[in-house]
Formats: sequence, structure tokens, C-alpha cells
Amino acid sequence: MDLTPYVDTLRRELAVAATAGGDDARALAERLTAPLESAARLTLLDALSAAMGEVTRELAPGSVDVRLRGSEPEFVVTAPHAPEPFRKAREPVAAPAAPAPPPPPAEADDGTMARINLRLPAQLKTRTEEAAAAEGLSVNAWLVRAVSLALDGGERAGPQGHGKDPAGRSLTGWVH
Repeated sequence: MDLTPYVDTLRRELAVAATAGGDDARALAERLTAPLESAARLTLLDALSAAMGEVTRELAPGSVDVRLRGSEPEFVVTAPHAPEPFRKAREPVAAPAAPAPPPPPAEADDGTMARINLRLPAQLKTRTEEAAAAEGLSVNAWLVRAVSLALDGGERAGPQGHGKDPAGRSLTGWVH
């Protein structure tokens, strides 16, 4: 970014202000413009750095840095890293696993859905995607099930029958 036009504008404005003070003020302004040029450039750089600090806070985890190349600032934008799509490692062919059951509905489910935005750290998002893929579920279905299990204390309710028979054996299946 070229700061010269901004410094020149400041110089012109100082000259205009000095003409109102007469010849002595104009001569003083001309003598002051050379040393003020470097101070003006530093002040502009400070303002740009502060502005980019605010932009960086809004872009987190991305960032914008101000670097000097010679006497001119340069902006360096670092975009947040996009997570790589999940790719399952090749595994030996095994018997196909039974598909994972759908997530249980919430208590008193009236059929309506609600949308929320969830912000996860990139590493946790990747782990969530891997866990969902390993169970053959979408991330949304996996999260619905995880939240339901967390709220129900590990007990699953809903259309899937899951419990123990009178003899204490585990029962799993669909109830119609």
C-alpha cells in the first residue's frame, strides 16, 4: 500500500492552514513538512496496524498482518485452515456391519425441528466427523444421538427398543 498520497494530502493541508498565518507561518510550515513526513508515515502505520488487529480479532482463527516492504506497508492475509474431508483408511474387507440405528427422538417429540449453530474447534470437528463416519451416520445424526444420550444419562428412548428382559439379557431391536 502506497502511503505517499496520504502524506502529500497532509502536506497540502498544512500549507493551506499556514497561508492563513502569513508569510512567516507559510515558511515555517515548509520547513516542518520534511521532518513531519516520517512522523506521518509512522502514525499511519500505527493506525493500519491497530485496524488490522481489530480485523484479525473478527477473523479468528484467520489473521491479517501489516508488514513493511521498504517504506511501504503490505497486508498479509492468513485464512483459517479448512479441514480436510474425511477419508477413511483402507481396511481389510470384513462382513458388512449392521447399519447404525437412527438417533432417538427427543422427549415429547412433536415432529418439529429446530436449527442451531454449533462452533467447534477444528480438531473436535474432525474427530466428530470421523466418529460419525465410523458409525455410518451423518454428523447431524451423530450429534443428535450424542446430545440425547448425554441428556438421558446413557439411556436411549424412542422407537428403538433397548433394555433387558426379565432374565437380565440385553434386548435390542425395533418396536412397531
